[in-house]
Amino acid sequence: MVKRKMCIIGAGMVGSATMMAILNLNLVAEIVLIDQNEKKAEGEALDVFHTTSFTYVPNVMIRKGSYEDCKDSQIIVMSAGPSIKPGEKPDRRILTQTNANVTRAVMKEITRYTQEAILIFVSNPVDVVTYIAQNEFGYPRHKIFGTGTLLDTARMRRIIGEHYLVDTKNVHGYVLGEHGQTAFITWSICNIGGIPIDSVAPKFKLPPIDKEEILKKVKNAGLEILLAKGYTNYGIAESVARIVTAICLNELSVLPVTTTLEGEYGITNVAISVPCIIGKEGIHDILEIPLSLNEQEALKKSAESVMKLMSDFEII
Repeated sequence: MVKRKMCIIGAGMVGSATMMAILNLNLVAEIVLIDQNEKKAEGEALDVFHTTSFTYVPNVMIRKGSYEDCKDSQIIVMSAGPSIKPGEKPDRRILTQTNANVTRAVMKEITRYTQEAILIFVSNPVDVVTYIAQNEFGYPRHKIFGTGTLLDTARMRRIIGEHYLVDTKNVHGYVLGEHGQTAFITWSICNIGGIPIDSVAPKFKLPPIDKEEILKKVKNAGLEILLAKGYTNYGIAESVARIVTAICLNELSVLPVTTTLEGEYGITNVAISVPCIIGKEGIHDILEIPLSLNEQEALKKSAESVMKLMSDFEII
């Protein structure tokens, strides 16, 4: 039996919610929480650890730790660094310089102990920090990726599912590109149970969706939650849990995650979200799905937007 050990770097709202989401998967034997604020990490870990006494919670070892714990971990989640707060400009990009520095510091520590673990990046701007991690440290690139537009995709499916009164899991399609304002929905392949999205309304005897309004809602969902409660954590935590499940069970699931493209879709040297096959080795393959001409152009514009951001901060 192989002991599944997982490290979560960052004991803030996202890291703590991720710890609970991972615990409830019943797929790992040990969860280690790492943070500069050791007391915070200890408190969060102990709080969750006490829940393992209940019969419906798996008996997982949960504790605070240090970067040395990375050496025998199979999965490491990076959620350290500041997030947008109420009252600040609602743009993940303002975190670029700070979280670029945090990413480099964290990667320097991780690579002292391992190049075997799969690294999942959550911190924003996720496209930029994923690019830094994948390209500056000689770490196997397929073992590093970001949560990207996975949560955006989940939000899109939820909104469409509610409109047509169907289980959101039967809504298929992606939000791709930057995890931010240049993201777009792949309407050309979006469907409900195999019915193309443009043909759904008459079959369900309901009004058609407003595509522009849905994209707007998807892009503004994080801000709406931020203004309502001060932070976002549960949605992204479950996004990480979805990825961890695909890794632990070697599902070979197709998920939209952030990775550096090297010619796929005619795009090079920038990290954005595209559909990838995720399994026990990380990214098994980057899929080039069919996109309409408008969607191809939207993906390229999104890539250019991220590339300009990295150029502005001298990351490339």
